[in-house]
Amino acid sequence: MKLLPILGVCVLLTVKVQSAPIVVAADGSGAFTTVQAAVDSIPAESIEPQVILIKPGTYKARVHVPAGRPLVTFKGEDADPAKTVLTFDLNANMLDTNGKPVGTSGTPSTNIQASDFTAENITFENTAGDKGQALALKITGDRGVFRNCRFLGWQDTLCADGGRQYFANCYIEGRVDFIFGGSTAVFDHCIIHSKNGGYVTAARTPPEQPYGYIFLDCTLTGEGAPAYLGRPWQWDRGRNAMVAFIQTKMGPHIRPEGWNAWDRPGNPNTQPAKTCRYSEFQSLDLDGKPLDISKRVPWSSQLSYDQAAKLMVNNILGGSDHWNPTSSTEAK
Repeated sequence: MKLLPILGVCVLLTVKVQSAPIVVAADGSGAFTTVQAAVDSIPAESIEPQVILIKPGTYKARVHVPAGRPLVTFKGEDADPAKTVLTFDLNANMLDTNGKPVGTSGTPSTNIQASDFTAENITFENTAGDKGQALALKITGDRGVFRNCRFLGWQDTLCADGGRQYFANCYIEGRVDFIFGGSTAVFDHCIIHSKNGGYVTAARTPPEQPYGYIFLDCTLTGEGAPAYLGRPWQWDRGRNAMVAFIQTKMGPHIRPEGWNAWDRPGNPNTQPAKTCRYSEFQSLDLDGKPLDISKRVPWSSQLSYDQAAKLMVNNILGGSDHWNPTSSTEAK
C-alpha cells in the first residue's frame, strides 16, 4: 500500500515534568531551614505535584499544610524515619494569647488540611508527655498517604478526622485514644504500641460512613497496664464508631474484653451494639497462634471469611474516584 505524505502537520507532544524537589536542611545547606518555609514557598492553589525533601535532623516547629496546597510530599532523605523528626510540644491545657486553653484542636505539631498529601521516612512527634491531649499529627485532607513513618506521643497522638488515608509500614505509639477521629483509614502492616494501658482507638465514624479504621496484618505491642482496642469518641454525639482488626497480632497487654463503651456517669451508653461497629478476623498472639477471644464484649463481632475478604484496600478507600494508594509509586 502506498503511504500518502502528510504535509503541513505539526504534532506537539506535551510532557508534564514534576518540579525539582525543594530541599530543607537545618544546617542551611538546602533552600530552606524549616519545613514551613518550604510549604509557604509553594504557590497557593497550585496543582503541580511538589516534593519537599527533608534532610536528617530534628525540626522543632509547628507545620501546617493548608487546603490550598494539595499534592505535596514530605520525604525524609534518609530511609530511617528516626533520622528526620518534625516535633513540637503543645498540650490542650496550655493557654493561648487570650489566656484560654488551646484545646485538643490547637495542639497538632503537624496539621495537614490539604488533599493528596504524602509523607515518607518521617517521624511526627509531640513531646508534651502525660499532660492531656497533645497531637503529633492531624489530617483532614482526602487521599493522604504515609509510608514508613513514625507517630510519637502520649494522648491523642494521631488524629485522622476527615477524608481517606492510607498508612503503610508505620509505627504509632501512645496511651489514651492515640488513634482517633472520623476518617476512613487503612493501617497496613503497621506496629501499634500502647504505653501503659489506655485505648488504642477512639473512632467517631459517622453512622452513614461504611468504614472507619481498618487494621490489616498489623502488630499490637504494649508495656505497663492492660489496654483496650478502642472506645467510641464523642459520647455526646451518639458514640458511633467503626473499627476492624484483620489478621492482627496482639500482645498480652490487650484486655480480654477488647472494647470499652465509654460510659459516663449520668450519660451511660446503653446500646453500644447499635452505635459501635467493632470487629475482628483471625486475631493472633505475637507468636502467630490463634488468640483467645472468648471474653470479648458481646456487642463486638468476629467476621466470617467472606466478610473479611471484602476489606481490601481498594474496596475500603476506593470511593467514587477509585483511589488505590497501593498502586502509586514512591515520590522521587
